[in-house]
Amino acid sequence: MMRKAAVYELTEQEVGNAAGFVQQCLTEYGISASDGMKSTLIAEEAIGSLVSHSEGEGKLRVSIHKMLGNITIEMSAPGVEYPLLDNIESAAIPEDDEMGRDALDVIRNIMLRSFAENLKYRHKDGYNHIRMTLVKSKRMFLYMTLASLFAAVIIGLLLSAFAPEAFNKGLDYYVLTPIKTVYINILKVIVAPVVFFSIVTCIGGFSNLRELGKVGARTILLYTMTTVFAVSVGIGVFYLFQPGQAGLAATVEGAANASDSANLSLRDLLIDLAPSNFLKPFINDNMPQLIFLAVLCGVATGLIGQYSVVLRSLFDACNELFMKIASMIIKFMPLAIFCSAASMIVATGAETLLSIVGMFGSFIFGLFCMIIIYLLLVIILGRLDPRPLIRKYAPTMLQVFSMASSNAAIPLNMSVCHKKLGISNKVCGLSIPLGSTLNMDGTCVQLAVFSLALAKVYGTPVSSSGLITMAITIIILSMGAPGMPGGTVICLSVLLEQLGVPTEAVGLVMGIGPLLGMFLCMSNCLGDVVVTTIVARSAGELDKEVYKK
Repeated sequence: MMRKAAVYELTEQEVGNAAGFVQQCLTEYGISASDGMKSTLIAEEAIGSLVSHSEGEGKLRVSIHKMLGNITIEMSAPGVEYPLLDNIESAAIPEDDEMGRDALDVIRNIMLRSFAENLKYRHKDGYNHIRMTLVKSKRMFLYMTLASLFAAVIIGLLLSAFAPEAFNKGLDYYVLTPIKTVYINILKVIVAPVVFFSIVTCIGGFSNLRELGKVGARTILLYTMTTVFAVSVGIGVFYLFQPGQAGLAATVEGAANASDSANLSLRDLLIDLAPSNFLKPFINDNMPQLIFLAVLCGVATGLIGQYSVVLRSLFDACNELFMKIASMIIKFMPLAIFCSAASMIVATGAETLLSIVGMFGSFIFGLFCMIIIYLLLVIILGRLDPRPLIRKYAPTMLQVFSMASSNAAIPLNMSVCHKKLGISNKVCGLSIPLGSTLNMDGTCVQLAVFSLALAKVYGTPVSSSGLITMAITIIILSMGAPGMPGGTVICLSVLLEQLGVPTEAVGLVMGIGPLLGMFLCMSNCLGDVVVTTIVARSAGELDKEVYKK
């Protein structure tokens, strides 16, 4: 951390000196000339605001801090409390020359209003205090996320090694799990509205249904292609490494119940696509039904004549509302990351992780193979350099890793696609929500590796025809699997039952379910972003300058 401070007299002449001090500090901190000039001007207006509302007695104190790439300035001066940033929109610049100070205050506050998101004002003990973040590090959130994850691993391992088991269980039950659960529940609250309004808004942005059909068809085709690749990779990785030891079968406790299995009938899946109640998909978080309703409403919005404009404005406003809520929630992610990772380590223990290291290692290798396939698809089908995509999405991969929920990561992925990769809202607003339901490549790899490994553990042979049937089943299950933590447990139970493996075998891998869910979410979300980028490139909805920047 770096810090510099200075003290000045409360006069208008000293405002320029204080601004010069700020500019000098920014230069020493390595800020570019253009960014430094803008920050200096904003800081000068804030300093002038403090001086103009003082009585000329006392001192002006200015301090600048730099920590993890963020540069923050704190200013304080004695004076009366004043409504900084209040009612700026309605303020008018006085025409009377004698009211020059009031006019200056209005202009000054209008400039500060443009910086309001990074500015905080308070009055305490006769002093006015202003705190401003002049420069925000693009990696600050990544640093916080890494620090939270690292601290969780260290503390979790120490607790597992030295703390009493009763203490660890109590800590997990009363502190870590509740915080993690509350955070995920809050995310789940906004998932359905985000999916619905983003798709409706997206479809409303297409000029005609033919254009929509082309983008939708390309998106679904690519998602199906990557799903087939993922199943093939999962099967191939298993036969390459042959994970699974017969001795593990004796350690199973708390067997899963096969009665929770899902129906594999394609006919039933198609019938269930159309909800019988408009609110039911929102209440049950049924993503296929929700997408069906969103597409229906989006298409109908463009066909009702004069009311289309009104409805599009309403849907746009609702979309912005829930995206803003999502961005507010994401700010608390480092805390959720710490609790989630620490809970997993404390509850699972190192012994369980080591006992299934072969299965887990094969699974991770399969995900690595999928990353290679994604990069090749970007090069071959997208005709793009994949390095900007990986560089820009890498920090987000760590964030979605902690979420363990493809659905919860929808707002984050859409923001990255639009702001960092230059993909239009029309494409990412359709492709990302679709991908959270249809594109479960990591899930496919996991189901293939773990089902075959558990079949080996229980001595159940799998024939060639059985492999084909299993592959088709995995594809169907992955498209209906919920993008929430633990959603693959039931799918794995169904698959094991089909292979003739006792469903209690799920007990072997349930312990590392949270860790698996994190890797699954990371892989699934990367696949969503890759497909969205390729579709946007082919549809002419990708800003190449933003992508390459």
